[in-house]
Amino acid sequence: MAQSPPNRLLLADVDGTLVTKEKELTERSVQAVRALGDAGILFAVTSGRPPRGMEMLIEPLALSTPIAAFNGGLVVEPDMTVVEQKALPHELFAPIVALLQSAGLDVWVYRGADWFVRDRKAPHVDREAFTVRFEPTVVQSYDGLERGVVKIVGVSDDYARVESATSEAQERFGDHVSAARSQPYYLDVTHPRANKGEVVKFLSARYDIPEAQIATIGDMPNDVLMFARSGLSIAMGQSDREVHRAARRVTASNEEEGFARAVERFVLRT
Repeated sequence: MAQSPPNRLLLADVDGTLVTKEKELTERSVQAVRALGDAGILFAVTSGRPPRGMEMLIEPLALSTPIAAFNGGLVVEPDMTVVEQKALPHELFAPIVALLQSAGLDVWVYRGADWFVRDRKAPHVDREAFTVRFEPTVVQSYDGLERGVVKIVGVSDDYARVESATSEAQERFGDHVSAARSQPYYLDVTHPRANKGEVVKFLSARYDIPEAQIATIGDMPNDVLMFARSGLSIAMGQSDREVHRAARRVTASNEEEGFARAVERFVLRT
């Protein structure tokens, strides 16, 4: 049987993958990333989070690769210099917001370094502020924010409603946007090329590494596009069945050191 190509870069999702439920990096995960560096394997992260929401990873993981925020909608260097930005078509802003609101979802808007909400006390706002470590800007309406928006999020604890809104957004806006759940309660709407598959493509070109030599790890449906473009794809143990089916390997959950175990067993093959 032919030997699979060596892994030269690992691209990891953050929430549900790299960090625990409490949004913490474990020491074993930090050591796993260090071991990748010792083996000459690059490490990069991508997330639906804004860039500032990943700053706390830079020092402990000694990140030197570009950080792909908003699922690739905004790519920055570790010093926060913008490398690439993909804004949503401004003419679709109002229709997207209207669709999410009509589906009964709260709506958040991300533009540049800013995060806008209409209700500071709405579900998950506190949790998101804790996670990204900065406060949203509260506005009366989203009028005038149409241009330069890199992500619109629909939020609800009614998971079926989020799933239904995801399908409706995909059907209505088609190839003009990327619409996928980043958590069971979040629907992320971004530029059509702001998806994690495009992040693999970007890193492949940036470092002249064939996609077959890139490994990816994640836990949600929005990670499946990066799985499809990588040689080795790893799903977290707590992922849905559809995510497991899309990956070549399945590791333990993020509460059971699944990231570190995957690095040790599948990427480093120790």
